[in-house]
Amino acid sequence: MELDIFTKEGANAGRTINVSDNIFAADVNEHAVYLAITAQQANSRQGTRATKTRSMVAGGGRKPWRQKGRGTARAGTIRSPLWKGGGTTFGPQPNTFKFKLPKKMKKLARISALSSKVKDEQVKILENFTLEQPKTREMFSVLKNFKLDESKTLVLVPEYDKNMLLAGRNIKNLKVEIATDVSTYDLLNYKTILIMEDAVAKLEGILQ
Repeated sequence: MELDIFTKEGANAGRTINVSDNIFAADVNEHAVYLAITAQQANSRQGTRATKTRSMVAGGGRKPWRQKGRGTARAGTIRSPLWKGGGTTFGPQPNTFKFKLPKKMKKLARISALSSKVKDEQVKILENFTLEQPKTREMFSVLKNFKLDESKTLVLVPEYDKNMLLAGRNIKNLKVEIATDVSTYDLLNYKTILIMEDAVAKLEGILQ
């Protein structure tokens, strides 16, 4: 499969790049995508909410009154769940929501997400370029050249580039990410994906 290459000015560079059909034109497995996104969202939950049971509430160490003779219900502690200020019955306790997916399933989900984006013509390959300084306006001008300044856009770079990451972090609806770190959620959460030319090989290397 061949994809056109574009310059950072938004013009067609007049050449193409061969990409793997197994990654960029594969059959979309919607269930794998669903599982990958569900796992990522579940794993991001902290699970720290908690309430105090009767054993955790301070006070109530002695019996508030004698068992018989007062004409009232018997009581063993003022921290009973029936009392104001008492413990909570069956309240939430800290727990983890994490679950792991097999590596092959996660790989299949990312391949499906990429293939879906290519099919919908929402992927563009960019000529390699770097920024001499981490200037937000320079990164914003690239988006403007593609008329993506108002659209959610994901830019995939081949390796850590401090200037690129700093230049893009203050732009609304833009995320600059290293290609090998991209998740299924990010691939689908952003409307358009701009992939640097060298980042294509990085993607193919981890998804083969």
